[in-house]
Amino acid sequence: MFSAILVLSDTNDDEKAMLSLWAKTSGTWINVVLVLLGTGSGLLLRGRLPRAMQDVITQAMGLITLFIGVQMAQPLTQIDAGQIAGVIVGMVALVIGGLLGEWWKIEKRLAEVGDWLKARFGGGSRFTEGFVAASLLYCIGPMAILGSLNNGLRGDDTILIIKGTMDGLISIALTGSYGAGVGFSVLPVALYQGGMSLLAGLLSSGIGDPAASPGILLVTGVGGVIIMGIGFNLLQVTTIRVASFLPALMLTPLFYRLCQLFSV
Repeated sequence: MFSAILVLSDTNDDEKAMLSLWAKTSGTWINVVLVLLGTGSGLLLRGRLPRAMQDVITQAMGLITLFIGVQMAQPLTQIDAGQIAGVIVGMVALVIGGLLGEWWKIEKRLAEVGDWLKARFGGGSRFTEGFVAASLLYCIGPMAILGSLNNGLRGDDTILIIKGTMDGLISIALTGSYGAGVGFSVLPVALYQGGMSLLAGLLSSGIGDPAASPGILLVTGVGGVIIMGIGFNLLQVTTIRVASFLPALMLTPLFYRLCQLFSV
């Protein structure tokens, strides 16, 4: 009987652990499902739209992406790091982060992942372009960061569900232009958001309200500038190696902290 109680206790502990894991990452999995549903819908509609209409959809997404980027970048003009303006911190982070990204060949490596998926699962000529564009668009932004942190810290997946709904709708439009590569963006989304949520859960005692953290808000601002680059690429105004700037997101809170220390 005692052994049966022990087995029951172990089972309950396992169930609690699974529930805890689901509670911390539920928003990410819902986001993944919504992107896949949007991609499936886009593939169904893709062959039924003439090329001109597909181009209009892509241009509309480019304009909206630019608008979202501009809105996100506003904290750079509103927050200072000690005696240094936030826009200066963002500029330095983007320059150094971009140099590191080029050194590490992030854009090339991300494209290689897209090419590998294309060769493995098949896809059109714009498969890799769609995978890279969607991965960056879905992973960079305040909702991805704040939503993942809230999910991991409080078990609140509301922000990620809203984000997932938006991503699903965007996936319909992007798939119409780029094809199935958009759907494979769920891989970096799951790793990025799920990993951030789990890490936030482990470090919950040392993390405050992410929405009130100046450092995180500056990361959001830098992310907004990077998303503007995605918008320019969608509009084919120029070709910006957006992925190369990803290290700037990690450097921004570090530079913010250093500026505060040296301003004391």
